[in-house]
Amino acid sequence: MTEENTAQAEALASASRVCDEIIEAVGRIFVGNRLLIRKVLAAALADGHILFEDYPGLGKTLLAKTFARFIGGVFTRVQFTPDLLPADILGTRVWRQRDSSFELVRGPIFTNVLLADEINRAPPKTQAALLEAMEERQVTIEGVTHRLTSPFLVLATQNPIEQEGTYPLPEAQLDRFMLKLSMGYPASLESENEILVRRIAWQQDDPTRNLLPTAKEFALLQMMAERSIYVDPSILEYISLIVRATREHPKVEIGASPRGGVALLKASRALALIHNRDFVVPDDVKTIVVDAISHRLILRMEVVLEGGTEAEVVEEVVRSIPAPTHFTERPRS
Repeated sequence: MTEENTAQAEALASASRVCDEIIEAVGRIFVGNRLLIRKVLAAALADGHILFEDYPGLGKTLLAKTFARFIGGVFTRVQFTPDLLPADILGTRVWRQRDSSFELVRGPIFTNVLLADEINRAPPKTQAALLEAMEERQVTIEGVTHRLTSPFLVLATQNPIEQEGTYPLPEAQLDRFMLKLSMGYPASLESENEILVRRIAWQQDDPTRNLLPTAKEFALLQMMAERSIYVDPSILEYISLIVRATREHPKVEIGASPRGGVALLKASRALALIHNRDFVVPDDVKTIVVDAISHRLILRMEVVLEGGTEAEVVEEVVRSIPAPTHFTERPRS
């Protein structure tokens, strides 16, 4: 092994250790599936956004706040309501009489981790205020463009759409979320009990106030996930076949967009980094494919009426496409 390869291996191992530390630290506060925490971390490493669809009280806010603290980011929370305006999120220019000038009052979107709580309770005009920020990492206020800080991650929550007082997210906005995740209820009685035990130990409702960051150089981890992880052409073709198959599936009205394929690729590379590999394997793709693709599909009405789901369609597609068995772990020198 050359000196350069040795240095790359050491850097990868160091990054993977930091990822393990983040997952372990979040797991000490949040009681839940470690795979879920890994997926949240993968999306953050891939510079993506996450949509949680679940019922209230399952720990979505706690997970978001804990994760924000441990990656060393600034955390803000916006409660989406029917009367929320775009300016309440982005900010506005205010006239200051003492200076005879307008001053920009920045909204909560100028942060590292934004929790958009119950995003589907706000009308579409307010939801659309996030579109430019989520895609281009910038906002335009009265014709002036302002860049957002890096990293910028949106963790949005929404109640199941059949609940009253909600507005469905437009397809363009759904497509901007890298992953759609569901937390679910505690998996066992032991997990349920552990939540109560930890609550007694905290002696306060918010245990995140005094948490110290685990990864101060989180942007460096993002750069490694983007540049240091090799993807064999057969894996790229595998991802492309999955995306294209969703458009041709008989149950699907509108399939996944090319952005969906890019999201699946980036999340797979991030998972490889978390697992201390400098190359992607088919299992990385399979682990994240339902979370990265299902929310981008629109099923035929008769399928929806029969109780079919987007996740089931994606699983059918993955089963129908053989995973590559011959691929190189890294390019030959």
